[in-house]
Amino acid sequence: MRKANLVLALILILVLVGCSSSKSGSTVINLGKEVELASMDSAIATDGLSFEVIAATIEGLYTIDADGVPQLAAADKADVSADGKTYTFTIRDAKWSNGTKVSAKDFEFAWKRLVDPKTASEYSFIMGVAGVKNADDIVAGKKGIDELGVKAKDDKTLVVELDRPIAFFNSLLAFPSFYPINEAFYKEKGDQYALKADALLANGPFKMKTWEVGGTTFYLEKNKDYYDAESIKVDGLNYKVIKDTQQSILAYENGDVDYVTLSGEQIVKYLNSPEYHSIVAGYLWYLSPNQKIKGLENVNLRKALSLAFDKKAVVDDILKDGSIAADFAVPTLLATGPDGKDYRETAGTYPTTNKEEAKKYWDKAKSELGIDSIKLELLFEDTESATLVAQFIQSEIESTLPGVSFELKSQPKKNRVELMQKGDYQVGLTRWGPDYADPMTYLDMWTTGSPNNYGSWSNAEYDSIIDSASKGDLASKPAERWEALKKAEGIVMDQAVIFPIYQKGNAVLIKPNVTGIEFHSVGVNVFYKNADKKK
Repeated sequence: MRKANLVLALILILVLVGCSSSKSGSTVINLGKEVELASMDSAIATDGLSFEVIAATIEGLYTIDADGVPQLAAADKADVSADGKTYTFTIRDAKWSNGTKVSAKDFEFAWKRLVDPKTASEYSFIMGVAGVKNADDIVAGKKGIDELGVKAKDDKTLVVELDRPIAFFNSLLAFPSFYPINEAFYKEKGDQYALKADALLANGPFKMKTWEVGGTTFYLEKNKDYYDAESIKVDGLNYKVIKDTQQSILAYENGDVDYVTLSGEQIVKYLNSPEYHSIVAGYLWYLSPNQKIKGLENVNLRKALSLAFDKKAVVDDILKDGSIAADFAVPTLLATGPDGKDYRETAGTYPTTNKEEAKKYWDKAKSELGIDSIKLELLFEDTESATLVAQFIQSEIESTLPGVSFELKSQPKKNRVELMQKGDYQVGLTRWGPDYADPMTYLDMWTTGSPNNYGSWSNAEYDSIIDSASKGDLASKPAERWEALKKAEGIVMDQAVIFPIYQKGNAVLIKPNVTGIEFHSVGVNVFYKNADKKK
Protein backbone atom coordinates (compact mmCIF):
# COMPACT_ATOMS: atom_id res chain seq x y z
CA MET A 1 0.00 0.00 0.00
CA ARG A 2 2.87 2.40 0.88
CA LYS A 3 4.48 1.65 -2.49
CA ALA A 4 1.19 2.33 -4.33
CA ASN A 5 0.75 5.61 -2.49
CA LEU A 6 4.31 6.59 -3.34
CA VAL A 7 3.65 5.95 -7.04
CA LEU A 8 0.47 8.02 -6.90
CA ALA A 9 2.32 10.78 -5.08
CA LEU A 10 4.95 10.87 -7.79
CA ILE A 11 2.25 11.05 -10.48
CA LEU A 12 0.63 13.90 -8.61
CA ILE A 13 3.79 15.95 -8.85
CA LEU A 14 3.00 16.42 -12.54
CA VAL A 15 -0.34 17.94 -11.62
CA LEU A 16 0.64 19.92 -8.55
CA VAL A 17 4.02 21.31 -9.54
CA GLY A 18 4.01 25.04 -10.00
CA CYS A 19 0.73 25.43 -8.09
CA SER A 20 1.64 25.62 -4.42
CA SER A 21 -1.24 25.36 -1.97
CA SER A 22 -0.84 28.99 -1.04
CA LYS A 23 1.42 31.90 -1.64
CA SER A 24 3.38 33.27 1.28
CA GLY A 25 1.07 35.20 3.56
CA SER A 26 -1.98 34.59 1.34
CA THR A 27 -5.10 32.48 1.69
CA VAL A 28 -5.88 30.26 -1.30
CA ILE A 29 -8.57 27.62 -1.70
CA ASN A 30 -7.30 24.65 -3.69
CA LEU A 31 -9.99 22.97 -5.81
CA GLY A 32 -9.68 19.49 -7.30
CA LYS A 33 -11.69 19.09 -10.53
CA GLU A 34 -12.07 16.06 -12.80
CA VAL A 35 -12.31 17.83 -16.18
CA GLU A 36 -10.33 20.53 -17.96
CA LEU A 37 -11.61 24.08 -18.28
CA ALA A 38 -13.09 24.07 -21.78
CA SER A 39 -13.86 27.75 -22.42
CA MET A 40 -13.80 31.17 -20.81
CA ASP A 41 -15.85 32.79 -23.57
CA SER A 42 -19.33 33.50 -22.21
CA ALA A 43 -20.83 33.15 -25.69
CA ILE A 44 -19.13 29.82 -26.43
CA ALA A 45 -19.07 28.00 -23.08
CA THR A 46 -21.53 25.14 -22.64
CA ASP A 47 -20.37 23.14 -19.60
CA GLY A 48 -20.66 23.45 -15.85
CA LEU A 49 -17.01 24.08 -14.99
CA SER A 50 -16.72 26.80 -17.63
CA PHE A 51 -19.84 28.53 -16.29
CA GLU A 52 -18.48 28.20 -12.74
CA VAL A 53 -15.16 29.87 -13.54
CA ILE A 54 -16.66 32.54 -15.79
CA ALA A 55 -19.08 33.43 -12.96
CA ALA A 56 -16.15 33.72 -10.55
CA THR A 57 -14.54 36.34 -12.80
CA ILE A 58 -17.44 38.19 -14.42
CA GLU A 59 -20.73 39.47 -13.04
CA GLY A 60 -23.84 40.19 -15.05
CA LEU A 61 -26.70 42.51 -14.23
CA TYR A 62 -27.74 40.01 -11.56
CA THR A 63 -26.04 37.36 -9.46
CA ILE A 64 -27.54 34.57 -7.35
CA ASP A 65 -27.39 34.63 -3.55
CA ALA A 66 -26.95 31.68 -1.19
CA ASP A 67 -30.70 31.02 -1.21
CA GLY A 68 -30.89 30.94 -5.02
CA VAL A 69 -32.54 34.36 -5.25
CA PRO A 70 -31.36 36.81 -7.96
CA GLN A 71 -29.73 39.98 -6.62
CA LEU A 72 -28.53 43.06 -8.51
CA ALA A 73 -24.82 42.91 -9.32
CA ALA A 74 -23.32 44.94 -12.20
CA ALA A 75 -26.56 46.94 -12.13
CA ASP A 76 -27.57 48.78 -8.97
CA LYS A 77 -31.09 49.63 -10.10
CA ALA A 78 -33.76 48.02 -12.30
CA ASP A 79 -37.02 49.65 -13.37
CA VAL A 80 -39.74 47.53 -15.00
CA SER A 81 -42.63 48.85 -17.10
CA ALA A 82 -46.21 48.13 -16.06
CA ASP A 83 -46.63 45.54 -18.82
CA GLY A 84 -43.42 43.73 -17.80
CA LYS A 85 -41.86 44.10 -21.23
CA THR A 86 -39.35 46.95 -20.76
CA TYR A 87 -36.49 46.86 -18.27
CA THR A 88 -34.26 49.86 -17.63
CA PHE A 89 -31.04 49.04 -15.79
CA THR A 90 -28.67 51.54 -14.19
CA ILE A 91 -25.11 50.24 -14.33
CA ARG A 92 -23.23 50.68 -11.06
CA ASP A 93 -19.83 52.37 -10.81
CA ALA A 94 -17.49 49.45 -11.46
CA LYS A 95 -14.30 48.67 -13.35
CA TRP A 96 -12.88 45.96 -15.51
CA SER A 97 -9.58 44.52 -14.37
CA ASN A 98 -7.73 46.75 -16.87
CA GLY A 99 -9.18 49.86 -15.24
CA THR A 100 -11.83 50.55 -17.88
CA LYS A 101 -15.28 51.40 -16.56
CA VAL A 102 -18.00 48.78 -16.94
CA SER A 103 -20.54 50.28 -19.33
CA ALA A 104 -24.06 49.57 -20.58
CA LYS A 105 -22.40 49.26 -23.99
CA ASP A 106 -20.53 46.17 -22.74
CA PHE A 107 -23.86 44.41 -22.30
CA GLU A 108 -25.26 45.56 -25.62
CA PHE A 109 -22.14 44.32 -27.42
CA ALA A 110 -22.10 40.96 -25.63
CA TRP A 111 -25.78 40.25 -26.17
CA LYS A 112 -25.62 41.11 -29.86
CA ARG A 113 -22.52 38.97 -30.28
CA LEU A 114 -24.34 36.02 -28.67
CA VAL A 115 -27.19 36.07 -31.22
CA ASP A 116 -25.02 36.91 -34.22
CA PRO A 117 -25.11 33.87 -36.54
CA LYS A 118 -21.42 34.52 -37.24
CA THR A 119 -20.60 33.67 -33.62
CA ALA A 120 -22.27 30.26 -33.99
CA SER A 121 -23.02 30.18 -30.27
CA GLU A 122 -24.71 27.03 -29.03
CA TYR A 123 -26.40 29.26 -26.45
CA SER A 124 -27.83 31.84 -28.87
CA PHE A 125 -31.26 30.31 -28.24
CA ILE A 126 -31.27 31.52 -24.64
CA MET A 127 -31.78 35.14 -25.70
CA GLY A 128 -35.11 34.05 -27.17
CA VAL A 129 -35.91 32.09 -24.02
CA ALA A 130 -35.44 35.37 -22.13
CA GLY A 131 -37.99 36.95 -24.45
CA VAL A 132 -35.61 39.63 -25.73
CA LYS A 133 -37.27 41.33 -28.70
CA ASN A 134 -36.39 39.91 -32.13
CA ALA A 135 -33.86 37.43 -30.68
CA ASP A 136 -35.27 34.35 -32.38
CA ASP A 137 -35.57 36.07 -35.77
CA ILE A 138 -31.97 37.28 -35.55
CA VAL A 139 -30.68 33.79 -34.68
CA ALA A 140 -32.68 32.45 -37.63
CA GLY A 141 -31.10 35.01 -39.94
CA LYS A 142 -34.39 36.84 -40.59
CA LYS A 143 -33.30 40.10 -38.96
CA GLY A 144 -30.03 41.91 -38.28
CA ILE A 145 -28.34 42.02 -34.87
CA ASP A 146 -29.02 45.76 -34.52
CA GLU A 147 -32.72 44.92 -34.21
CA LEU A 148 -32.15 43.06 -30.93
CA GLY A 149 -34.16 44.55 -28.08
CA VAL A 150 -31.17 45.85 -26.12
CA LYS A 151 -29.83 49.39 -26.23
CA ALA A 152 -27.21 51.30 -24.28
CA LYS A 153 -28.97 54.64 -23.92
CA ASP A 154 -25.75 55.99 -22.44
CA ASP A 155 -22.81 54.54 -20.51
CA LYS A 156 -24.92 54.07 -17.37
CA THR A 157 -28.32 53.12 -18.81
CA LEU A 158 -29.27 49.83 -20.47
CA VAL A 159 -32.77 49.42 -21.89
CA VAL A 160 -34.04 45.91 -22.64
CA GLU A 161 -37.25 45.28 -24.57
CA LEU A 162 -39.05 41.94 -24.35
CA ASP A 163 -41.67 40.61 -26.72
CA ARG A 164 -43.49 39.03 -23.75
CA PRO A 165 -43.18 39.10 -19.95
CA ILE A 166 -40.82 36.42 -18.61
CA ALA A 167 -41.35 35.36 -15.00
CA PHE A 168 -37.78 34.09 -14.55
CA PHE A 169 -36.08 36.95 -16.46
CA ASN A 170 -34.01 38.18 -13.50
CA SER A 171 -32.69 34.67 -12.81
CA LEU A 172 -31.69 34.25 -16.45
CA LEU A 173 -29.65 37.46 -16.33
CA ALA A 174 -27.40 35.83 -13.72
CA PHE A 175 -26.41 33.19 -16.31
CA PRO A 176 -23.04 33.66 -18.08
CA SER A 177 -24.56 33.99 -21.57
CA PHE A 178 -25.87 37.40 -20.48
CA TYR A 179 -22.58 38.67 -19.04
CA PRO A 180 -20.87 41.79 -20.44
CA ILE A 181 -17.85 41.85 -22.75
CA ASN A 182 -15.66 44.91 -23.23
CA GLU A 183 -15.78 45.50 -26.98
CA ALA A 184 -12.46 47.34 -27.28
CA PHE A 185 -10.61 44.57 -25.41
CA TYR A 186 -12.38 41.86 -27.43
CA LYS A 187 -11.35 43.47 -30.72
CA GLU A 188 -7.80 44.02 -29.47
CA LYS A 189 -7.40 40.29 -28.73
CA GLY A 190 -9.08 39.14 -31.93
CA ASP A 191 -9.16 35.39 -32.43
CA GLN A 192 -7.11 34.92 -29.24
CA TYR A 193 -9.88 36.33 -27.06
CA ALA A 194 -10.60 34.16 -24.00
CA LEU A 195 -8.02 31.52 -24.93
CA LYS A 196 -5.50 32.35 -22.20
CA ALA A 197 -5.21 34.43 -19.05
CA ASP A 198 -3.93 37.63 -20.66
CA ALA A 199 -6.79 37.54 -23.17
CA LEU A 200 -9.41 37.85 -20.44
CA LEU A 201 -10.92 40.70 -18.45
CA ALA A 202 -12.77 40.46 -15.15
CA ASN A 203 -15.31 42.65 -13.40
CA GLY A 204 -16.17 40.01 -10.79
CA PRO A 205 -14.66 38.79 -7.49
CA PHE A 206 -11.64 37.09 -9.09
CA LYS A 207 -9.54 37.39 -12.23
CA MET A 208 -7.65 34.77 -14.19
CA LYS A 209 -3.94 34.84 -13.42
CA THR A 210 -2.64 31.71 -15.18
CA TRP A 211 -4.41 29.43 -17.68
CA GLU A 212 -4.24 28.05 -21.19
CA VAL A 213 -6.85 25.90 -22.94
CA GLY A 214 -6.23 22.24 -22.16
CA GLY A 215 -4.03 22.97 -19.15
CA THR A 216 -4.26 20.90 -15.97
CA THR A 217 -3.93 23.85 -13.61
CA PHE A 218 -5.22 27.40 -13.53
CA TYR A 219 -5.28 30.12 -10.91
CA LEU A 220 -7.75 32.89 -10.13
CA GLU A 221 -6.57 35.73 -7.93
CA LYS A 222 -8.66 38.23 -6.03
CA ASN A 223 -9.73 41.09 -8.29
CA LYS A 224 -8.78 44.27 -6.45
CA ASP A 225 -10.74 46.32 -8.99
CA TYR A 226 -14.01 44.52 -8.12
CA TYR A 227 -16.54 47.00 -6.73
CA ASP A 228 -17.15 44.79 -3.68
CA ALA A 229 -13.54 43.65 -3.21
CA GLU A 230 -13.73 44.29 0.54
CA SER A 231 -16.14 41.36 0.85
CA ILE A 232 -13.79 38.84 -0.80
CA LYS A 233 -12.11 36.90 2.01
CA VAL A 234 -9.62 34.74 0.09
CA ASP A 235 -6.70 35.76 -2.09
CA GLY A 236 -7.24 33.17 -4.78
CA LEU A 237 -8.73 29.97 -6.14
CA ASN A 238 -6.23 27.36 -7.30
CA TYR A 239 -7.74 24.78 -9.68
CA LYS A 240 -6.09 21.42 -10.26
CA VAL A 241 -7.45 18.96 -12.83
CA ILE A 242 -7.09 15.43 -11.40
CA LYS A 243 -9.09 12.90 -13.40
CA ASP A 244 -8.13 9.80 -11.43
CA THR A 245 -10.18 9.60 -8.24
CA GLN A 246 -7.46 7.79 -6.29
CA GLN A 247 -5.06 10.61 -7.09
CA SER A 248 -7.61 13.24 -6.12
CA ILE A 249 -8.27 11.58 -2.74
CA LEU A 250 -4.54 11.28 -2.10
CA ALA A 251 -4.18 14.98 -2.92
CA TYR A 252 -7.00 15.77 -0.48
CA GLU A 253 -5.57 13.62 2.32
CA ASN A 254 -2.12 15.14 1.79
CA GLY A 255 -3.57 18.64 2.09
CA ASP A 256 -2.82 19.58 -1.51
CA VAL A 257 -6.48 20.31 -2.28
CA ASP A 258 -9.31 21.53 -0.06
CA TYR A 259 -12.16 20.23 -2.20
CA VAL A 260 -12.68 17.06 -4.25
CA THR A 261 -15.56 15.13 -5.76
CA LEU A 262 -16.04 11.53 -4.64
CA SER A 263 -17.36 8.52 -6.50
CA GLY A 264 -17.98 4.82 -5.96
CA GLU A 265 -16.30 3.12 -3.01
CA GLN A 266 -14.73 6.36 -1.83
CA ILE A 267 -18.16 7.61 -0.80
CA VAL A 268 -18.72 4.64 1.50
CA LYS A 269 -15.38 5.34 3.16
CA TYR A 270 -16.15 9.00 3.90
CA LEU A 271 -19.92 8.82 4.37
CA ASN A 272 -19.76 9.54 8.10
CA SER A 273 -17.00 12.14 7.90
CA PRO A 274 -17.93 15.73 8.87
CA GLU A 275 -16.05 16.78 5.72
CA TYR A 276 -18.48 14.82 3.51
CA HIS A 277 -21.28 16.74 1.78
CA SER A 278 -24.04 15.39 -0.48
CA ILE A 279 -25.35 18.02 -2.88
CA VAL A 280 -28.47 17.76 -5.02
CA ALA A 281 -27.67 18.64 -8.63
CA GLY A 282 -29.95 19.33 -11.57
CA TYR A 283 -27.85 17.56 -14.18
CA LEU A 284 -29.53 14.81 -16.16
CA TRP A 285 -27.19 12.18 -17.65
CA TYR A 286 -28.54 10.31 -20.65
CA LEU A 287 -27.66 8.49 -23.85
CA SER A 288 -28.33 10.44 -27.04
CA PRO A 289 -28.89 8.25 -30.13
CA ASN A 290 -27.96 9.91 -33.42
CA GLN A 291 -30.94 9.23 -35.66
CA LYS A 292 -28.88 9.91 -38.78
CA ILE A 293 -27.10 6.61 -38.10
CA LYS A 294 -28.69 3.71 -39.95
CA GLY A 295 -30.89 1.72 -37.57
CA LEU A 296 -31.25 4.38 -34.90
CA GLU A 297 -34.08 6.03 -36.82
CA ASN A 298 -36.13 2.98 -35.80
CA VAL A 299 -38.16 3.73 -32.66
CA ASN A 300 -38.32 0.08 -31.61
CA LEU A 301 -34.53 -0.22 -31.63
CA ARG A 302 -34.32 2.97 -29.56
CA LYS A 303 -36.89 1.66 -27.09
CA ALA A 304 -35.03 -1.64 -26.83
CA LEU A 305 -31.77 0.12 -26.01
CA SER A 306 -33.44 2.47 -23.52
CA LEU A 307 -34.93 -0.38 -21.45
CA ALA A 308 -32.00 -2.79 -21.61
CA PHE A 309 -29.74 -1.52 -18.82
CA ASP A 310 -30.18 -1.35 -15.05
CA LYS A 311 -30.29 2.31 -14.04
CA LYS A 312 -30.63 1.50 -10.35
CA ALA A 313 -27.40 -0.46 -10.47
CA VAL A 314 -25.69 2.58 -12.03
CA VAL A 315 -26.60 4.82 -9.10
CA ASP A 316 -26.41 2.22 -6.29
CA ASP A 317 -23.40 0.15 -7.32
CA ILE A 318 -21.27 2.46 -9.46
CA LEU A 319 -21.86 6.10 -8.53
CA LYS A 320 -23.04 5.85 -4.89
CA ASP A 321 -23.07 9.64 -4.71
CA GLY A 322 -26.72 10.41 -4.09
CA SER A 323 -27.65 10.27 -7.77
CA ILE A 324 -31.11 8.87 -8.54
CA ALA A 325 -32.24 6.65 -11.43
CA ALA A 326 -33.93 8.79 -14.10
CA ASP A 327 -37.10 7.58 -15.79
CA PHE A 328 -37.83 11.08 -17.07
CA ALA A 329 -36.52 13.84 -19.33
CA VAL A 330 -37.18 16.67 -16.86
CA PRO A 331 -35.47 16.28 -13.46
CA THR A 332 -36.99 16.53 -10.02
CA LEU A 333 -36.51 19.64 -7.82
CA LEU A 334 -36.20 21.81 -10.93
CA ALA A 335 -39.37 23.88 -11.08
CA THR A 336 -42.61 24.53 -9.23
CA GLY A 337 -45.82 24.68 -11.24
CA PRO A 338 -48.84 26.99 -10.99
CA ASP A 339 -50.29 24.45 -8.54
CA GLY A 340 -47.37 24.99 -6.14
CA LYS A 341 -46.07 21.44 -6.67
CA ASP A 342 -42.78 20.24 -8.07
CA TYR A 343 -43.10 19.42 -11.77
CA ARG A 344 -42.31 15.75 -11.24
CA GLU A 345 -45.08 15.30 -8.67
CA THR A 346 -47.80 15.71 -11.29
CA ALA A 347 -45.93 14.84 -14.51
CA GLY A 348 -46.19 11.42 -16.11
CA THR A 349 -44.36 8.28 -15.06
CA TYR A 350 -42.43 6.37 -17.70
CA PRO A 351 -41.06 2.84 -18.15
CA THR A 352 -37.93 2.05 -16.21
CA THR A 353 -35.48 -0.81 -16.83
CA ASN A 354 -37.38 -3.77 -18.29
CA LYS A 355 -35.13 -6.26 -20.00
CA GLU A 356 -37.93 -8.56 -21.16
CA GLU A 357 -39.71 -5.67 -22.86
CA ALA A 358 -36.38 -4.58 -24.33
CA LYS A 359 -36.00 -8.00 -25.99
CA LYS A 360 -39.49 -7.69 -27.53
CA TYR A 361 -38.69 -4.27 -28.96
CA TRP A 362 -35.39 -5.64 -30.30
CA ASP A 363 -37.26 -8.44 -32.07
CA LYS A 364 -39.60 -5.89 -33.67
CA ALA A 365 -36.64 -3.73 -34.71
CA LYS A 366 -34.84 -6.66 -36.30
CA SER A 367 -37.93 -7.51 -38.32
CA GLU A 368 -38.52 -3.92 -39.42
CA LEU A 369 -34.87 -3.25 -40.27
CA GLY A 370 -34.20 -6.67 -41.83
CA ILE A 371 -31.17 -7.33 -39.64
CA ASP A 372 -30.00 -9.88 -37.08
CA SER A 373 -27.35 -7.71 -35.47
CA ILE A 374 -26.11 -4.16 -35.21
CA LYS A 375 -22.80 -2.67 -34.12
CA LEU A 376 -22.82 0.79 -32.58
CA GLU A 377 -20.19 3.11 -31.13
CA LEU A 378 -20.70 4.61 -27.67
CA LEU A 379 -18.98 7.96 -27.21
CA PHE A 380 -18.18 9.15 -23.67
CA GLU A 381 -15.78 11.47 -21.86
CA ASP A 382 -12.67 10.17 -20.16
CA THR A 383 -13.59 10.85 -16.54
CA GLU A 384 -13.56 7.85 -14.23
CA SER A 385 -17.30 7.94 -13.51
CA ALA A 386 -18.30 8.32 -17.18
CA THR A 387 -15.96 5.48 -18.12
CA LEU A 388 -17.43 3.14 -15.50
CA VAL A 389 -20.99 4.00 -16.53
CA ALA A 390 -20.22 3.49 -20.23
CA GLN A 391 -18.56 0.12 -19.58
CA PHE A 392 -21.52 -1.01 -17.47
CA ILE A 393 -24.09 0.04 -20.07
CA GLN A 394 -22.10 -1.72 -22.80
CA SER A 395 -22.13 -4.94 -20.79
CA GLU A 396 -25.81 -4.66 -19.88
CA ILE A 397 -27.08 -3.98 -23.40
CA GLU A 398 -24.90 -6.62 -25.05
CA SER A 399 -26.03 -9.29 -22.57
CA THR A 400 -29.71 -8.27 -22.72
CA LEU A 401 -29.95 -7.86 -26.48
CA PRO A 402 -28.05 -10.62 -28.34
CA GLY A 403 -26.81 -9.24 -31.64
CA VAL A 404 -26.30 -5.69 -30.35
CA SER A 405 -22.66 -4.74 -29.77
CA PHE A 406 -21.14 -1.50 -28.57
CA GLU A 407 -17.64 -0.29 -29.31
CA LEU A 408 -16.46 2.20 -26.68
CA LYS A 409 -14.92 5.51 -27.70
CA SER A 410 -13.37 7.62 -24.92
CA GLN A 411 -12.53 11.29 -25.49
CA PRO A 412 -11.64 14.30 -23.34
CA LYS A 413 -14.84 16.14 -22.47
CA LYS A 414 -14.19 19.06 -24.81
CA ASN A 415 -13.67 16.69 -27.75
CA ARG A 416 -16.72 14.62 -26.82
CA VAL A 417 -18.91 17.71 -26.82
CA GLU A 418 -17.50 18.95 -30.12
CA LEU A 419 -18.10 15.57 -31.81
CA MET A 420 -21.70 15.50 -30.62
CA GLN A 421 -22.30 19.10 -31.70
CA LYS A 422 -21.12 18.18 -35.19
CA GLY A 423 -23.25 15.03 -35.25
CA ASP A 424 -20.08 12.97 -35.60
CA TYR A 425 -21.12 10.17 -33.28
CA GLN A 426 -23.53 7.23 -33.04
CA VAL A 427 -24.65 7.01 -29.41
CA GLY A 428 -23.30 9.54 -26.93
CA LEU A 429 -23.21 9.57 -23.13
CA THR A 430 -23.90 13.20 -22.27
CA ARG A 431 -25.56 15.45 -19.73
CA TRP A 432 -27.54 18.66 -19.51
CA GLY A 433 -27.78 21.05 -16.59
CA PRO A 434 -30.68 23.48 -16.15
CA ASP A 435 -29.97 27.09 -17.08
CA TYR A 436 -33.18 28.34 -15.44
CA ALA A 437 -35.97 26.95 -13.23
CA ASP A 438 -38.50 25.83 -15.83
CA PRO A 439 -39.03 22.51 -17.67
CA MET A 440 -38.38 24.36 -20.91
CA THR A 441 -34.66 24.44 -20.07
CA TYR A 442 -34.71 20.74 -21.05
CA LEU A 443 -37.66 20.44 -23.40
CA ASP A 444 -36.60 23.07 -25.94
CA MET A 445 -33.43 21.06 -26.63
CA TRP A 446 -35.30 18.54 -28.78
CA THR A 447 -37.01 20.93 -31.17
CA THR A 448 -36.15 20.64 -34.85
CA GLY A 449 -32.93 22.49 -35.60
CA SER A 450 -31.98 23.15 -31.97
CA PRO A 451 -28.17 23.21 -31.61
CA ASN A 452 -28.57 20.95 -28.57
CA ASN A 453 -30.65 18.39 -30.48
CA TYR A 454 -27.55 16.29 -31.10
CA GLY A 455 -29.55 13.28 -32.28
CA SER A 456 -31.38 15.23 -35.03
CA TRP A 457 -34.83 14.02 -33.98
CA SER A 458 -37.75 15.95 -35.46
CA ASN A 459 -41.45 15.93 -34.64
CA ALA A 460 -43.95 18.55 -35.88
CA GLU A 461 -46.40 18.07 -33.01
CA TYR A 462 -43.62 18.46 -30.46
CA ASP A 463 -42.28 21.61 -32.17
CA SER A 464 -45.76 23.12 -32.14
CA ILE A 465 -46.24 22.48 -28.41
CA ILE A 466 -42.88 23.97 -27.48
CA ASP A 467 -43.39 27.01 -29.73
CA SER A 468 -46.82 27.71 -28.24
CA ALA A 469 -45.58 27.21 -24.66
CA SER A 470 -42.55 29.46 -25.10
CA LYS A 471 -43.93 32.37 -27.08
CA GLY A 472 -47.36 31.49 -28.45
CA ASP A 473 -50.88 31.31 -27.05
CA LEU A 474 -49.92 29.11 -24.11
CA ALA A 475 -47.13 31.38 -22.89
CA SER A 476 -49.60 33.60 -21.01
CA LYS A 477 -51.72 30.72 -19.66
CA PRO A 478 -49.66 29.15 -16.83
CA ALA A 479 -51.88 26.17 -16.02
CA GLU A 480 -52.46 25.18 -19.65
CA ARG A 481 -48.79 25.73 -20.46
CA TRP A 482 -47.77 23.41 -17.62
CA GLU A 483 -49.98 20.62 -18.95
CA ALA A 484 -48.61 21.14 -22.45
CA LEU A 485 -45.03 20.76 -21.16
CA LYS A 486 -45.99 17.44 -19.57
CA LYS A 487 -47.41 16.30 -22.91
CA ALA A 488 -44.19 17.31 -24.66
CA GLU A 489 -42.10 15.32 -22.21
CA GLY A 490 -44.36 12.33 -22.84
CA ILE A 491 -43.58 12.52 -26.56
CA VAL A 492 -39.82 12.57 -25.88
CA MET A 493 -40.08 9.53 -23.65
CA ASP A 494 -42.49 7.60 -25.89
CA GLN A 495 -40.26 8.15 -28.92
CA ALA A 496 -37.07 7.30 -26.97
CA VAL A 497 -35.47 10.52 -28.18
CA ILE A 498 -33.01 10.11 -25.32
CA PHE A 499 -32.31 7.25 -22.91
CA PRO A 500 -32.28 8.83 -19.43
CA ILE A 501 -29.89 7.21 -16.94
CA TYR A 502 -29.64 9.28 -13.77
CA GLN A 503 -30.09 12.67 -12.16
CA LYS A 504 -26.77 13.65 -10.66
CA GLY A 505 -25.99 13.91 -7.01
CA ASN A 506 -22.61 15.32 -6.00
CA ALA A 507 -20.62 13.80 -3.17
CA VAL A 508 -17.78 16.10 -2.17
CA LEU A 509 -15.17 16.50 0.54
CA ILE A 510 -14.49 20.01 1.80
CA LYS A 511 -11.85 20.80 4.42
CA PRO A 512 -13.44 22.02 7.68
CA ASN A 513 -11.56 25.32 7.53
CA VAL A 514 -13.18 26.14 4.16
CA THR A 515 -16.64 27.73 4.31
CA GLY A 516 -18.96 29.84 2.18
CA ILE A 517 -18.83 27.88 -1.09
CA GLU A 518 -22.39 28.08 -2.44
CA PHE A 519 -23.99 25.28 -4.46
CA HIS A 520 -27.01 25.56 -6.76
CA SER A 521 -28.89 23.01 -8.86
CA VAL A 522 -29.96 25.54 -11.51
CA GLY A 523 -27.80 27.85 -13.64
CA VAL A 524 -24.26 28.33 -12.34
CA ASN A 525 -23.71 25.46 -9.93
CA VAL A 526 -20.99 26.92 -7.71
CA PHE A 527 -20.27 30.46 -6.49
CA TYR A 528 -17.15 31.49 -4.56
CA LYS A 529 -17.75 35.15 -3.71
CA ASN A 530 -18.45 34.36 -0.06
CA ALA A 531 -15.87 31.58 0.29
CA ASP A 532 -13.47 31.72 3.21
CA LYS A 533 -10.54 29.67 4.47
CA LYS A 534 -9.28 29.86 8.03
CA LYS A 535 -5.57 29.41 8.48
